[in-house]
Parts: sequence; C-alpha cells; structure tokens
Amino acid sequence: MSKNLPLKNLKVRVGDAVRHFWSTRSAQSRGQATRGVNDQGARSAVTGGKQMDGFVEIVRDVLVGSGIPEEEIFLDSKLELPGYFRPEKQWDVVVVSEGRLVAAVEFKSQASSFGNNFNNRVEESVGSATDLWTAYREGALPTTPRPWLGYLMLLVESEASTRPVGVREPHFEVFPEFRGASYAERYRLLLGKLMREKLYGATCLIMAPEDAGERGDYREPDVDLSMLHFLVSLQAQASAIGVMRTTWVKRT
Repeated sequence: MSKNLPLKNLKVRVGDAVRHFWSTRSAQSRGQATRGVNDQGARSAVTGGKQMDGFVEIVRDVLVGSGIPEEEIFLDSKLELPGYFRPEKQWDVVVVSEGRLVAAVEFKSQASSFGNNFNNRVEESVGSATDLWTAYREGALPTTPRPWLGYLMLLVESEASTRPVGVREPHFEVFPEFRGASYAERYRLLLGKLMREKLYGATCLIMAPEDAGERGDYREPDVDLSMLHFLVSLQAQASAIGVMRTTWVKRT
C-alpha cells in the first residue's frame, strides 16, 4: 500500500469488512448451535470474536502504509495497557513504537438487545478512555507524543435500532437531544461527544442492514463519524510517528 490513504478502494474495503462481519456472525451462530453450546439469544453470534477483522485489516494497512513497522502493530496478543482504576485493559489493536504508545483502537458491534447493550457500550467507551488517560497523566505511559485512541462501532440498521425511544424523567430532565432519539441517534450523539470531550482522537459509526449483508451494504449517518475521517486522523498520527521514530532510534 502506498503512503497515501487508498481513497479509491475505501468504500469497497469497508463493504468487504461489513460482509465479513455478517458472514462470520452467521457462521459462529451455526457452529455453536451444532456443538450444542447454550448461549442466550443472539449472544451466540457475539462470543466467538473475529467478526470485526475486516475493519482491523483496514486499520493495519493504513498504519503500515504510514510508516509503522508491522512488528509494532499488535492484533492478537500483547494488547494489555495499564489503567489507573484497574491494573490493565485489553484493547483490540495496540501500536507501540520504541517503547511509546502510538495508538489503541476499540472495535465494537451491536445487532440486538439495544437497550441494555447501549448503556454497556457507553460505560465501556467512557470508562476505558478515562482510565487510560488518567494512567497517562499519572506517568504510566511516556508523556510524548500523546497517544491516539480510536473507537469504531458497527450498528445493525433495523426497525428496532432506528425507531424513537422514550426516556424516563422521574426527578430531573434529560438533555433535549435524547428525547425521541433512536438507539442509532444515541450512538451518533455518543460518538460525537467522545471526540468533543477529547476522550478519543476519532470515532466511527457504520450502519449496516442484516438483510443486505451478502452485498456488504452500509451507510455512514454522520460525515464526522465516517470511516474516511477516522482513518485520516489515524494516518496523521501514524505518519508523524513514522518520522519521529527515526530520531528515537538514533537516541537509543
């Protein structure tokens, strides 16, 4: 891959990643059913992992194309990073160059049980970033350069995820943007706020209908949360590190 982001192929590659998500999810559900694994509801399609590998590959290729050596990109092991409120947390992709944390990325998906899972995703995304940044402030990681954190969510586009959802206000009013907001809109609000609060360098929201999974159909409901924006931000971090790491090597 060249050092320029492959914009011409990006839509195709994201479509391939979406198609991989649905095919892997389906295969995992069938496999667990065949083995007689007792897993509640659609959870059987989640516990197998690897569904987001297509997106992981895109991120890896952008990192390599930006000058990060492959041996500094961790995808399957050595994914633990120190926390402040807990000893450590595993991320999905970790990039460490010359003893410095370059980037860490989380990949999440949701295709069912939107109510409970949305609240869990909020707590996870806010908590993970807050924990790492507090550890960073307290000296658990080198202070320069500031690491880049990314969060990518693939959300199924369905009647359940896009219909308006009510709120309960027994004592105090919620913020007005949440009234009548679907779970898809709540995710859009969440990911936008995670960036504005500087908890993540970039976030991404991909929406994909399951009935078009074989075609890899998807849409991006917010340009600021698009895959292009996400990868350009990551590429900027990786390219800067690619230049600076030569200085680090000389110093050591």
